[in-house]
Amino acid sequence: KPEKKKIIARKLGYHGVTAVAASMTGLPQLHKSFNLPLDGFLHVSAPHHYWNAANGETEREFSKRLAKELDSLIEHEDPTTIAAFIAEPVMGAGGVVPPPDGYFSEIQKVLKKHDILFIADEVICGFGRLGTMFGTDLYQLEPDMMTLAKGLTSAYVPMSAAVISEKVWDVLKSGSPETGPFAHGYTYGGHPLAAAAGLKTIEIMERENLVDHAHKVGAYLQRRLRETFSENPLVGEVRGVGLMAGVELVADKDKKIPFEPSVQIGPRVTQLLMEEGVIHRAINNTIAFSPPLVITETDIDEMLDRCQRGVKKMADQLVGEGMWKAA
Repeated sequence: KPEKKKIIARKLGYHGVTAVAASMTGLPQLHKSFNLPLDGFLHVSAPHHYWNAANGETEREFSKRLAKELDSLIEHEDPTTIAAFIAEPVMGAGGVVPPPDGYFSEIQKVLKKHDILFIADEVICGFGRLGTMFGTDLYQLEPDMMTLAKGLTSAYVPMSAAVISEKVWDVLKSGSPETGPFAHGYTYGGHPLAAAAGLKTIEIMERENLVDHAHKVGAYLQRRLRETFSENPLVGEVRGVGLMAGVELVADKDKKIPFEPSVQIGPRVTQLLMEEGVIHRAINNTIAFSPPLVITETDIDEMLDRCQRGVKKMADQLVGEGMWKAA
């Protein structure tokens, strides 16, 4: 079906920064000055219930609405021109956004209806991050392809991989008599050093039961984060799965009003947390957490104590500047 060329991704999704990968990525700052996205790349709404749901809309209702949006876009573009839909099980660089209840179940119904491939981007979620080997396992996804990296070698050596289903493989195989072997070799593809690092990483993960450990301490992290920050007047939402979480700071908790970019909440809270000895990444107004899989409950307690002090300093600064006041 050579006419199927378009790819649908999601706003706030992250899939890389080279031309095609950035075109799938749904972050406008990666499109500016590069004439991106390229033709043939489309985006649907991010599944962030906190910011994008209508008043009173449940997660299930929100998921059904987003599936309907996807279906409408496919019909508008013509299903025979859509090749694939790509998504991270949990959005990473877009703000650490877990899918709302029922989201992927509804989305996959639409994809199967229109014979559209599903690509699961497991670069961040894969290899234990969510407390399962892959996010695909956690959310019972049925992808036709998976992209892997990062945890594949624990980042000691650069390596990425693509996993394809029998369905996709059979198509590639059937075309070989006409086009020759499927050749997509890269200069450093299958590098033995990277492959050895990947094999050893997986061996250690299995030997030390790191995925099970991540599942246990991930549940502890999520509980402790909510205990620490859910009632904080500066925090709008605490979200996450396993050892991946976000704490979003807002200007008005009751009215769900975000801070303006000019306030520079992200860089400022990053500096304050660094002063407390916590290395983290701010994604706009969200404090993102992605600790190592070997972290312990004691480590988590110390990390959150330090984070709590940093957020308190941030609140005090904002009050002193007249830019915020607790409700």
